[in-house]
Amino acid sequence: MPLNVNQFLNVRSDETGLVLTLGFALFANALAQKVSEIASLSNFLIDVGPSQFLVVLVISSLITVAMTGLQSLWVDRFDRLTTVRGISAILALSFMVLRLMFLLKTPGWLNYGLFYLLSDQQLIFFPMAFWVLSSDVFDLAQSKRLFPLLASLGFAGSLAGIGITALSPGLFLHLQIKPEELLMLNILLYFGMYVGLEVGLKRIKLRPVQQSPETIREALTEGLQFVSQVPAFRYLMISIVAMIVSETIVEYRFYAVSGGAIADSGAYQTFLSLFTLGRTFAYLGIQTFITQRLITSLNLKDLFLIQPISSLLGASTMLAAPGLGGAIAGLSLQKLPQYSIDETARKAFAGLVPEERRGRVSLLLDSYVVSLGSIVGALITGIILFIGRWGGDRLPPHLLYLGVAGGMALLSLWAILQMRSVYDKSLLNWRLKRRQRGKSVLDKLEF
Repeated sequence: MPLNVNQFLNVRSDETGLVLTLGFALFANALAQKVSEIASLSNFLIDVGPSQFLVVLVISSLITVAMTGLQSLWVDRFDRLTTVRGISAILALSFMVLRLMFLLKTPGWLNYGLFYLLSDQQLIFFPMAFWVLSSDVFDLAQSKRLFPLLASLGFAGSLAGIGITALSPGLFLHLQIKPEELLMLNILLYFGMYVGLEVGLKRIKLRPVQQSPETIREALTEGLQFVSQVPAFRYLMISIVAMIVSETIVEYRFYAVSGGAIADSGAYQTFLSLFTLGRTFAYLGIQTFITQRLITSLNLKDLFLIQPISSLLGASTMLAAPGLGGAIAGLSLQKLPQYSIDETARKAFAGLVPEERRGRVSLLLDSYVVSLGSIVGALITGIILFIGRWGGDRLPPHLLYLGVAGGMALLSLWAILQMRSVYDKSLLNWRLKRRQRGKSVLDKLEF
């Protein structure tokens, strides 16, 4: 890296190799994850169907709960570099097995279902291990300076992955290449990551882990106790569950409508890629130009009103406009505030939690509660679809499940209104008082 580039990026010469190594790992995972997510989702929805995807969503949520809980077991027990390299090797081998399954012509629902489940682990498990490793490689001052650069490389990887999935259907058709050959890209990326981490970090001596490991039950129990005893957090938890139920239903409706409108898997993959790309830039624009101004001009408790109202508007839009345009507008109204304004507000709100409890509370609200909402939303939608098959055309199922989505948005809004009413009182709760004691690594993680 030339000196002038180092100065522009605020990277010292002795940090260049570390930044390139870790930056490549995050870039490669983000790229491969987007390829996995979009390719698996588009092919599953067209070849298998959106109704069957509800089963995959439930399984994915259960795996997320299990894998997130396992972090409290492995985070203190294994060398960080060995963990990240091990995950890279496991992902590479998993994609090799998946490629073999395609060659053996196993059923499409199994192939693309496993493909999607792998994309979830790329999204959740790898970044979690990566940031723990990076926190060990760099000290606090370096982290504040270099982590935004690493995060931007991850964002660039996501954009590259979206671009590849958008262009590959037409390119592969022209070159007469099978769509599943995209798996080879993921295999090469993770094997390259495995080798790169070994070579780039072989001289790094990581700080020894001194914290005592904590069981899943201990972390979950303390998180539940905290949330149940602080009214503002208790109502926020109710709001999150209801919001995620609404999101799951609205997202299913989008897949059902868009998959019906675009029957070709290659064309649908391109459509989904371009939609994801537009949504990503919209997130970036909202974060850059709107979110920060809202946070500085409004009280934090008022920011939480935006998402329930947007969720209600999203479900209402899909009810009023049942076509593809309504599906796109409805999902956009649901998603854009959720992952730009609301997520930022939740992270800021989590800052009120004392450091020694913050990891446990984040683990509960950002993982277990979200997974619970996804499972409930998928089950409700599936039950309504099942009942609809026996009820004939007297009442289309989408009217029922979108009505439930709207009801859940109202429940989320009610919970936020209740949270606002007890917000000031909750700030005086003794559990928000900071104290000093031995800390678990869980408390240092951001979820």
